[in-house]
Amino acid sequence: MKVTLTTIADDLGVSTATVSLALRDSPLVAAATTERIKRRAKEIGYVYDRRAASLRTQRSDIVGVLVRDIINPFFAEILGSIEAELSENRQTFLLCNHGDDIALQEDFISTLMQFGADGVIMSPSVGTSAEDIRKIEENGLPVTLVARTVEDAGVPAFLGDDVTGFELVTSHLISKGHRDIALIGGTRLTSTGRARRAGFAQAFEKAGLPLPQREDFETPYDRRAGYEAVTKLLANGPAPDAVACCSDTVALGVMHGLRAAGLEPGRDIAVTGYDNITEAAIAFPPLTTVDDGHGEIGKLAARALYSKIKKEECSTEAVLVKPSLMERASVNERS
Repeated sequence: MKVTLTTIADDLGVSTATVSLALRDSPLVAAATTERIKRRAKEIGYVYDRRAASLRTQRSDIVGVLVRDIINPFFAEILGSIEAELSENRQTFLLCNHGDDIALQEDFISTLMQFGADGVIMSPSVGTSAEDIRKIEENGLPVTLVARTVEDAGVPAFLGDDVTGFELVTSHLISKGHRDIALIGGTRLTSTGRARRAGFAQAFEKAGLPLPQREDFETPYDRRAGYEAVTKLLANGPAPDAVACCSDTVALGVMHGLRAAGLEPGRDIAVTGYDNITEAAIAFPPLTTVDDGHGEIGKLAARALYSKIKKEECSTEAVLVKPSLMERASVNERS
């Protein structure tokens, strides 16, 4: 026989309404009663009937989350903060790893709508337009953007202040005497890539220096891309003073690539990253990078989505989280 709310209510001598409220952590039920009901529910294997609850509340308590690459620690750490915030409101999420495949993104959005999801948090695929975002919202699925934005999308967006952050790390390299700095990683097809390159140029402009006359290496945000970029970089002429990477994962790959070429990061060539993933602090040498507040970014995006689900007013201005420079041993003083 299927275990129901009535089963628990009869066992404990309370009403089914009390059981339902307790299992949703309602403040209307005493803490001791809630604990007793939850303990009994666990003992007899009660499983919350989300479909029935959805019919009552017109909400599924399920949201979608789309990111480019779950293997990238940057997105993994953002997802951790999103999950923590969603769980505060008893929500769960379905994940799509779109890999900048807009067709895959569209299929996932369609699936969310079919299953009655409450909303979606997107780090949108390359090629996503403001019109795409508007159509999602017009079909009843509230949207917030995270890590990337789409111009004129008209929805809340939360990301690091990448122009300021990349200017910080590039200015740090310049202050250490580095002038011939190679830029590796990212793509100008995304708001993130454009912003980080703008910060790079801004640092040279503020220092009154010309931009290095080097090829701009656009790559995926991963270790292999960083490793392979080193081969191309060194084949194009003399090695640079420093390499400024658009992500920590690219920087870690660059450090491996430099060692394979007989060069030591932080001694022969300075290397910087961006994002301050957990691995950056324990790399060898520890990686100078920028903390872009990605934990805060995920939390704010989830919080804003919940507000939209509740039909509350939300600002559509992009929120830029303040970055901070993390100085470590991968940057040497150039004599």
